[in-house]
Amino acid sequence: MRRRPTALLLAALLCALCPDAGADPLDEPLKPLPGAPKLDAARVELGRRLFNDPRLSVNGTLSCASCHHLDKGGADVRAFSNGFDGKPVAVNTPSVFNASLNFRQFWDGRVKTLEEQAHAVVSSATEMGSDWNDVVRRIGEDPDYRQAFAAAYPDAVTQANIQGALADYERTLLTPNSRFDRYLLGDTDILTLEEKYGYQRFKEYGCIACHQGVNIGGNMFQKFGVFGDYLADRGNPTDADRGRFNITGDEGDRAVFKVPSLRNVALTAPYFHDGSAPTLEKAVDVMFRYQLGRRPSDEDKDLIIRFLKTLSGQWEGKP
Repeated sequence: MRRRPTALLLAALLCALCPDAGADPLDEPLKPLPGAPKLDAARVELGRRLFNDPRLSVNGTLSCASCHHLDKGGADVRAFSNGFDGKPVAVNTPSVFNASLNFRQFWDGRVKTLEEQAHAVVSSATEMGSDWNDVVRRIGEDPDYRQAFAAAYPDAVTQANIQGALADYERTLLTPNSRFDRYLLGDTDILTLEEKYGYQRFKEYGCIACHQGVNIGGNMFQKFGVFGDYLADRGNPTDADRGRFNITGDEGDRAVFKVPSLRNVALTAPYFHDGSAPTLEKAVDVMFRYQLGRRPSDEDKDLIIRFLKTLSGQWEGKP
């Protein structure tokens, strides 16, 4: 049963008076994000260079950074990024930040590893459109790359090493130290009372049933439209709307997608695989109606959004 705000306020005041308040990590179902792993610096630097190199695309027009904007939450501000040919791709570009913590990659979860993800994007007929033999040749013809790869890998420039360097760089793209992380680590004063209420509502309404784990999502599949057919109501169905069904052919996987991480969610609009929610407020409305089958009060919706905004972390020590 939900406690009254006055009771919550009293509890918060009592905790603030306790001398040991915030001294230990909180026992919560969500856990703080870890720091970036210690990886071979030379390989990570190669991955950084490759991430920003348009020579991975068939016509030299598109790099990973063209769609994953690290200054905009690691995603794209457009509903659909453009491929090498200037035409929109089929699904919204998810954030590359914290992607290494997802149990699978892509909205339909068709690969497990970042190495496989790099292979799929580079060779995609709608994204980078490249042939790996050509990519290896182009990278190998660059004397700086050739020297750097030879120093970092025994077999120098190969497809596997390019994929591995990209994956290692992406593994460093973690965004710890959000205000919510600091709260979980015991700094209970870092959140406002409204943000704490928002976290409580997030748990009470059941959002946490799917948005769970250290990445607050990214660790399970779920049908988009449990309490209604959002995609039918939206109209203009596409092949991409079939989700996991395109991979498995199982009717039970129709409109099933990987649950996205909510970390940095306030920075990564538009939302969903189809980019159909232009604002966080709209996305929360859709989730309540179609995933939870509930209608929150305006106050509760506002509190949850306040909580979600505490999930924006830091990259390389900066917001």
